[in-house]
Amino acid sequence: MSIATELLAANLLSPVVLAFGLGLVARTLRSDLEIPPAIQAYLSLFLLLAIGLKGGVALRQDPPDNLALLLAVTVLAGVATAASAYLVARAWLRDVPLQAGALAAHYGSVSAVTFIAAQQFVERTGGQPVEVLVALVVALEIPAILLGIGLARGGGRPSWPQVREVLTGRTAVLLLGGLAIGAIAGKSGVQAVDAMYFQLFQGMLMLFMLDMGLVAAGQLRQLGRGMGRLLVYATALPIVHGLAGVGIGHALGLGQAGATVFGAMLASASYIAAPASVRASLPEADTGRCITAALGLTFPFNLALGIPAYAAFAGWLGA
Repeated sequence: MSIATELLAANLLSPVVLAFGLGLVARTLRSDLEIPPAIQAYLSLFLLLAIGLKGGVALRQDPPDNLALLLAVTVLAGVATAASAYLVARAWLRDVPLQAGALAAHYGSVSAVTFIAAQQFVERTGGQPVEVLVALVVALEIPAILLGIGLARGGGRPSWPQVREVLTGRTAVLLLGGLAIGAIAGKSGVQAVDAMYFQLFQGMLMLFMLDMGLVAAGQLRQLGRGMGRLLVYATALPIVHGLAGVGIGHALGLGQAGATVFGAMLASASYIAAPASVRASLPEADTGRCITAALGLTFPFNLALGIPAYAAFAGWLGA
């Protein structure tokens, strides 16, 4: 069995992916299984804060010397992925600038849940992910959303309220806040909450993925005309972005695990921060179509197939 096949099998049989599949099956069978909205919100808050805490502790113990370079490259990567998503949407999907820009904001940005899933994948396969990537999630998200909105408006300059909206969104606040708390408190300080945020992490992630499966199945029902082209867009574009991200991560010296996660970050599409920003700045855009593509197509593709592919490519580069 090849390494790519082994990675794929290990991923598909992991509890996280199986929980997502259970949600898909339950919604397809029209089960009455539901995660209450209050618990949905809690799970999201828990996971983002926990991954921030973990990254902050690691950064305090071993901060990278090339942090400024990593941040700069990540910002440029966010601009590049948003621009390519816009151009492909214009050429392949034949979208008007407004809708192409809305898609660009989603596909240039990052899914924090895909990032967490990639982190868990490399840990399951014996890797040690680079914890500075937690900070890079926010650095990747901001320029992509702003560029997408600017392109949608025909090259208009994003305003400070749009920047503020992204920076004060729950994803940025919880990741950066958790990062700061972990870095200030250190390993000894966070031991008081170790049982809450570290030992329970896997179980909480399973519940969250179950809910994501339910939501994704509901989004897939909305696909109608143009589904074929949108399906190609939502799977081929992430593969290109993901493989490019792995190459960049490898060049930056992130190692096989870090390059895998960085590739998954670039391959992902936001369905939390980007939709909120696009709704506020581009109310006339079809955000439902963007969320359907990002959550209903790209997210399950990356979760089941994309992440193992990026890991296999990272392994090939590091061989």
